[in-house]
Amino acid sequence: MPCKAVRAGRRGARPEEQGLAAVRIVGGALGAGLGLVAVLAVVPAEAAPKFDVRGVEDRSLRNLIQEAIGSAAAPTTTRLEARRRATEAGERAIAVLRSEGYYDYEVTPDIGEGDTPQPFIRVTQGPRSKIANPHIEWIDAPPAAEVQAAAEKAMALSPGAPGRAEDVIAAEGRIVATLQKSGYADADARPRQVIVDHADQTVQPAYRIAAGGLVRMDGVELKGASRTRLAWIRSLAPWKAGQVYRPRDVAVLERRLTDTGAYDSVTVALAPSADAKDGRRPVVVSLADRPKGTLELGASYSTTEGAGVDSRWIVYNRLGFADTLTTSLVVAQLDSRAQVELALPDWRQPERTLKLTAALYRDDTTAYLSQGAVISADLTRKYSKISFLTYGLSVDGSETDEKEAANLVTLNRRRNLATLAGLVAFNLDKSNDPLNPTAGWRISASAQPTYAVGDGPVAFLKAWVQGSAYLPLGGDNTVIASRAKIGSIFGGNIPLVPAPSRFYAGGGGSVRGYAYQAVGPRYPDNTPEGGLSIVEASVELRQHIKGPWGVAAFIDAGAAGKQVNPDFTHPDIGIGLGLRYNLGFGPIRVDIGTPLVRRNGDSPVQLYLSIGQSF
Repeated sequence: MPCKAVRAGRRGARPEEQGLAAVRIVGGALGAGLGLVAVLAVVPAEAAPKFDVRGVEDRSLRNLIQEAIGSAAAPTTTRLEARRRATEAGERAIAVLRSEGYYDYEVTPDIGEGDTPQPFIRVTQGPRSKIANPHIEWIDAPPAAEVQAAAEKAMALSPGAPGRAEDVIAAEGRIVATLQKSGYADADARPRQVIVDHADQTVQPAYRIAAGGLVRMDGVELKGASRTRLAWIRSLAPWKAGQVYRPRDVAVLERRLTDTGAYDSVTVALAPSADAKDGRRPVVVSLADRPKGTLELGASYSTTEGAGVDSRWIVYNRLGFADTLTTSLVVAQLDSRAQVELALPDWRQPERTLKLTAALYRDDTTAYLSQGAVISADLTRKYSKISFLTYGLSVDGSETDEKEAANLVTLNRRRNLATLAGLVAFNLDKSNDPLNPTAGWRISASAQPTYAVGDGPVAFLKAWVQGSAYLPLGGDNTVIASRAKIGSIFGGNIPLVPAPSRFYAGGGGSVRGYAYQAVGPRYPDNTPEGGLSIVEASVELRQHIKGPWGVAAFIDAGAAGKQVNPDFTHPDIGIGLGLRYNLGFGPIRVDIGTPLVRRNGDSPVQLYLSIGQSF
């Protein structure tokens, strides 16, 4: 026996009665479509079996109705329960039909025979209503003619298109957004009117929009107890006083302040109309400074680079320019240093960061022992968070113990040098993730003109370029990653080019399977000599297994040569396997590599542990 039927419209009524009865503010017919979102949100992801929906020939529409109804946790056990279930299913089906533009529907809940009948619904969807006469009704003064035209275009509802509730509602948001982008910051949508005419199966939306007045921007005002200098904040604003309001300008200022990393929170908003001065409205910036000092402690270990501990004391915004003063101490087997670095974001103009660094260092590697002091200044122009161009200059005073070959004998040599070096470097990242890329590509390069005086003066140019690419196979679960690097040192020779400035290969970010600096020419005593050129290539297959787990297989090859021209005819090759555990922001990487051809002193296996992919 059928339950109470739920119907829309009166099929026997006069057309004019139907039209009048169908005039409603959203919250009626279209509001039911919005309710569908909430309905779908609570439907289990794996609802089975599907509810019995009869009479709907359109498979996609039937699937939408079944998804909205969902499935019961257990079969119905009484006729009363079955009727309740059928009635609820009918209400949800109506929400779907209205949201999809079917207003002349008929939905009849019903149940089967017996003491434990199963519920079902019969649906006659009727014709789909079409969009007709979509238009904007301006409340009070309309905007400029060209803005009106832009708003009409943004509405993007074509007569004859399906009268879907979602499309009708989204059009209103686009109209308001277009007005705000055109300088009408106070644009607002009043309750819209939508006529559903059952006589000709049309949906006729009328948007009632109050544009408000054209808003012009003034300067920046700072609220809160921030240590930041107001003049510096104003220098970051991408507008001039009197300029027409643009939401993107406000967003740019907020992003620039957020990217400095000196604040716990940043809020940038246009002041209310009551605060306007001479027809202009200021932009209000609210900043919550980070604590003045932060202590960070860390430790690391690598089978090739040894163990190390480090600490950093970071002071934020001491000078009022969102600056960062970092004092760090690193004690490690290979690289130990005490360093002070001052970073000044948006220095003199937006998107530029000046870094001033002073450090005492000691580098103790298989190839050399170098200790000294260095001061440097780098200016970085950011094009995105991970794409940039850097110019730099450094002065270094060092004492280096290195090797030198004479008549097949390895000699120890100590050099005291004062070095002036420049730097031009860039990084262009078009991959989809900085730590775990699955698509896209990257390219980076560096050129360092260097002049050293002291024990063996020399002038040379060290340059290299590296690229990597990521190719997904059938989604992101399988990725082929590849990398290539080539570099040369021009104007110097070995032994004049200091050992720390030469090219070395081998290790976790180079040729896995070999120890750090183990690829390339060696002195008679098996100490790495370094080279005037380098070539590296890698191919890695990355496979996601399940959840956070993944595996990798790789082949790395590289050669460091004594000649300026890179030579890849006899590379050292390492192969291996890896395990990945994704932390959400990037993977923990464990790689085991082995050299295909071992030389004297090479270990049969190398283990690498780090965060992020190898390239």
